[in-house]
Amino acid sequence: MKHKSRLKWNPSYLYIAPAIIGSILFTFFPVVYVIYLSLHKIDLLAGTKRFVLFDNYIKVFKTQNFRDAVSNTFVYMIVVMTLSILLALLLAVWLNRTTKMHYFAQTATFTPHIISLVSVSMLFMWMMEPDVGLLNYMLSFLGIDKINWLGDPKIAMASVIIVSVWKVVGYNTLILLAGLQSISSEIYESAWLDHSSKINTFFKITIPLLSPSLFFLLITNMLSSFQVFDSINVMTQGGPLNSTNVLVHWIYQTGFEFFRMGEAATGSVMLLAIVMVITFLNFRLLSKRVHYQ
Repeated sequence: MKHKSRLKWNPSYLYIAPAIIGSILFTFFPVVYVIYLSLHKIDLLAGTKRFVLFDNYIKVFKTQNFRDAVSNTFVYMIVVMTLSILLALLLAVWLNRTTKMHYFAQTATFTPHIISLVSVSMLFMWMMEPDVGLLNYMLSFLGIDKINWLGDPKIAMASVIIVSVWKVVGYNTLILLAGLQSISSEIYESAWLDHSSKINTFFKITIPLLSPSLFFLLITNMLSSFQVFDSINVMTQGGPLNSTNVLVHWIYQTGFEFFRMGEAATGSVMLLAIVMVITFLNFRLLSKRVHYQ
């Protein structure tokens, strides 16, 4: 007698259905659709769409503004990620205490993270105003000439980076502080009994045991840096002279200001490819260096 195999209904499918449907609608379908759009030349004003295969990719690669946006994005990502993690590490080590002053400092350090980035950007725009801004007013007491923080192509990117580091360093500090507090005191006692110096203990014990937190921050900071938009759009709009234009802002300008949706979709595909490759390399090269207690 032949037995027909039938799929049995499992009620647990109902619990995962919203997540699966959401992933299809808001992740898988948009990715496929943006790849589809990148292969077409789209005229929004005329309402036409023409298949051009890889012409958009060739045109985008030849565009100087796109190449500038890619290089600016990498500079922004490397500097913000490096400075924010290093500063957070120093702050976490200093804040790893149980005094009232350190509790207050922990709160003050984390507060910028919960403030809207648009609000932070507008605040720093006022502080960096060349004539009546607070920063130039303070520098005047030191005899330093006024600095055009957001209007000088040589300084504008550094000014945006300062804002981003100030915004994210509190979150990074909180993650590293939690990692420090999870390290067993017995490990440090063993190092002390072996007459290990503080510097040697820090680099041989603390850093390796913090590697899961550091690796997590490396990935999340990298991804958030590639997606930076709000601070650039509010403070500089990509200027002056394209010196602060990053990839996401270039995509926004190309699609919604210049109405070249095909090229904007091409930029989005390129951003996706860059992030995927760098994330893969990070996991491939660095995940094996992560130590767990």
